[in-house]
Amino acid sequence: MTDTLFSPLSLRETVLSNRIMVSPMCQYSSTDGFATDWHLVHLGSRAVGGAGIVMTEATAVSPEGRISPNDLGIWSDEHVEALERVTTFVKSMDSVPAIQLAHAGRKASKTRPWDGSQPLSPEDGGWTTVAPSDVPWPYDAEPPELHELSTAEIGDVVDDFRAAAARALDAGFEIAEIHAAHGYLLHEFLSPVTNHRDDEYGGSFENRTRIVREVTEAVREVWPDDKPVFVRISATDWLDDRKSWNIDQSVRLASALGELGADLIDVSSGGIHPDQQIPDTGPGYQVPYAELIREETDVMVGAVGGIRTARHADELIRNGRADLAIVGREHLRDPYFALHAAQELGVDAEWPPQYHRAIPRR
Repeated sequence: MTDTLFSPLSLRETVLSNRIMVSPMCQYSSTDGFATDWHLVHLGSRAVGGAGIVMTEATAVSPEGRISPNDLGIWSDEHVEALERVTTFVKSMDSVPAIQLAHAGRKASKTRPWDGSQPLSPEDGGWTTVAPSDVPWPYDAEPPELHELSTAEIGDVVDDFRAAAARALDAGFEIAEIHAAHGYLLHEFLSPVTNHRDDEYGGSFENRTRIVREVTEAVREVWPDDKPVFVRISATDWLDDRKSWNIDQSVRLASALGELGADLIDVSSGGIHPDQQIPDTGPGYQVPYAELIREETDVMVGAVGGIRTARHADELIRNGRADLAIVGREHLRDPYFALHAAQELGVDAEWPPQYHRAIPRR
């Protein structure tokens, strides 16, 4: 039988009720990394809305790994209790709670977007950012102080991801996603645009991908065998393929990560440099990259980017282009996207009994 948007999907022992995932989207609504009532209501609403997976925003594995002082974090055991409130509710709605583990690298220490995304000085609550090489983010006229990571400090980053994954498990998450996209720290190691190292973490494809492979192994060490691990990547830098990260390297990396225990590659793109040239940002503009990785490897893929309608999401699954439809902004516009998609596609979906009186008759 042909898979559809509302076919169940098994990922190890985790079974999704449908193929719709809420994309990780930063909310900039935390203090000291703690989840708040905003996160409970925001993520909980999307679970009420029927999404198969509800994923948190990028959740920092260390204080300096935050994009802004208002980012969600999981670098401390104290963060677990507030996150557990979220996972408990999400699971009660028959949705799967997932967490994106992240480190912002050189793109850290900024104000929130609605405050201008400006670099923060230590006097204003900022901090020294870290990166594979001393190459500041070019957008910043006065970038934060930048520190090039030593080999030992790279090991500390890997340990931070491992410890964060263990805490995420304690908090009740069923899926852990490693953020290696959008110009943040792990992507900075992957791309020659930002990685100018000449040690075992720079230069060759093998060396530039080393930290992502080590982080995947570290997370898999503490994440149970019956639960899935995802990795989000930028399939291309949207720059000169000869001098940047490109789809051919993404295929190679996806295959290697699959062998290390990654179950699904969340395929996004860009973010490494403001000179990126994206020829089209229309509906599904990144889908061909997800489709190619799916065809060329043994790893499942999620497609993200401009998926705005039920029919588009369903066609991605029916045509074998992706295993998950990852929906971001449309979930901001409509927390009940999945339930409305089921109605549009003529699928019986379980609405919360509190809302039964509002279900339109077909």
